[in-house]
Amino acid sequence: MVTATLDGIVLAQSDRCEQVEGNYYFPPDAIAADHFVPTDTHTTCSWKGVASYYSIVANGKTLKDAAWYYPTPKDAARNIAGYVAFYKNVGIAIAAS
Repeated sequence: MVTATLDGIVLAQSDRCEQVEGNYYFPPDAIAADHFVPTDTHTTCSWKGVASYYSIVANGKTLKDAAWYYPTPKDAARNIAGYVAFYKNVGIAIAAS
């Protein structure tokens, strides 16, 4: 089980994460949607495609563009379509199985 937290608040938790380039990507149904606000930010990865971003709101503070996802990735990254990853300011914990 992989868990993403910020200031003690669980932002996402799943045993169905995909790991890509050292980042854990959480399935869309595993995120606590009330903490995520879509932004207008987009970046492009040469092999994954165009990423969209969320700001995270928790404990009265906002972390701008702290999470990203690929709504329609290129074929090489189709396994992470819609999955959400986090920047390093969000804690990621992996529970032993």
